[in-house]
Parts: sequence; C-alpha cells; structure tokens
Amino acid sequence: MERKDIVPKGMEIIRERFNYSPGVIVGDTLYIAGQVGRDADLNVLEGSQAQYIQAFENVSRVLSAAGANFDNVVDMVTYHIDIGDIANFMSVKDRYFVNHVPAWTGIGVAALAMPDLLVEVKCVAKL
Repeated sequence: MERKDIVPKGMEIIRERFNYSPGVIVGDTLYIAGQVGRDADLNVLEGSQAQYIQAFENVSRVLSAAGANFDNVVDMVTYHIDIGDIANFMSVKDRYFVNHVPAWTGIGVAALAMPDLLVEVKCVAKL
C-alpha cells in the first residue's frame, strides 16, 4: 500500500532532528505520532494546561495538513506523567472533540521523551 508522510509547515524540525514523521497516511488512515506540549522551536511550555492545549494544537496541525479535523479521529492514546490531573486534561480534550469522541486509552507513565513534558497525545484518524 502507498504511504504518504505528513509534515506540517513548522514541524520540519521533528523530521530533521528526530527522524520521524508527525503523521503518516496509509490508505484512508492517518496515524499521528505522539504530540506533546512543546512549540515549533521544541520549547516545552510551562504548566499542565498550557501543555495540554499545545499538544492538541499540534495534533490539529497534523490533522489539517492531511485535510482532516478532530471529527476524523477514531482512536486516541494519551500518556500522562500525573494521571491525577486527568480532570484538567479532560476539560481541554473536550474543547477539541465537540461532535464525535474517539475511543480513548489514558496511561500513566514515569517519563516522556523530553524532560518536563507532562502529556503525549497519539491519534488515529479515518480520512
């Protein structure tokens, strides 16, 4: 099957520095790599709510680059440093999933790929 890498404008540094694609389309499915609370310059944002919003904004950028939106997301896995802050996370998540909600698995973890990261959001979308 043909595959297409999705690298939204401003996310080229991810491909160049870490050698992975923010998204990959195979058939009618978009696989979105885990997105975190860091900006285009790879700076980790301060505060949990800011990181949650940024992670979802990064997911949104990949979705948009593939011609999709949050209504297309069918599965989401989230990794949390502080699973006790899940209510705060859910209040941010619910701003993005308005019409349709995905299947969702939330996992508590000890660490993520960069220091100070609090959450990682990985999605699968049907196009």
